[in-house]
Amino acid sequence: MRVHVVSDVHGNVEALARAGDGADALVVLGDLIDFVDYHDHGGGILGAVFGAEKVAEFARLRRERPTDLPAFSRALWGSLGDPQEVVADAVRAQYARLFAAMTAPTYATPGNVDTPDLWPEFAGEHVHILDGDVAEIGGLRFGFVGGALLPPGITKRKPGVFRPYLRTEEDFADGVARLSDVDVVCTHIPPDVPELTYDVVARRFEFGSASLLGLITKQQPRWALFGHVHQPLAPRMRVGYTECANVGHFQRAERPYVLRW
Repeated sequence: MRVHVVSDVHGNVEALARAGDGADALVVLGDLIDFVDYHDHGGGILGAVFGAEKVAEFARLRRERPTDLPAFSRALWGSLGDPQEVVADAVRAQYARLFAAMTAPTYATPGNVDTPDLWPEFAGEHVHILDGDVAEIGGLRFGFVGGALLPPGITKRKPGVFRPYLRTEEDFADGVARLSDVDVVCTHIPPDVPELTYDVVARRFEFGSASLLGLITKQQPRWALFGHVHQPLAPRMRVGYTECANVGHFQRAERPYVLRW
């Protein structure tokens, strides 16, 4: 059995269309949407709407003066008549292309840069949407939990132009608790292990899940697969008997992570 796994596609339709080549199944761990493209400032939804110069300034503020970023973002969106409609149309247009590119039998869970409520509109019969669910692939049990974590102490986010799929640790833990006797656990975010959550380019820790680490420690699946951290300090390591692997920033690497058994 050969399964290809990708995460953090961020709009790379051409590479996604090749991701299932030679595989019996494709696993997609979220972040399909290219909202802010930090490598190509003219790309992504923000680049298409406001242009590369504005996105370059957005990226600079996020990196150097994050406290000034909310006001800058409000000014950008305030320049549009109906920003919610503009973004919704752009997200739907990306999803139409992305889901059409999934030609292999696909098992997918959403990331934080996704709108999972829209997925059923675009997923064909061969795309299985899973979140807090278990699917059997080639005789192994694959468990899926989507989304990323809200910062500690934050339980809700105010409605915005684009609402990322962010969850409390309690809500995420509820999804983890529904996975039993799994051979492979598939999530967008890593377990709460410093080497797996630290991004060496952004120079910060992303939020990893303590409940996911608990599942790995207790159930000892063969693999724990995830993405989210684009430039991890450790792309893979063992936790007990489990091989924990960041499957890579697919938008840039354009190579799926391969499982064989």
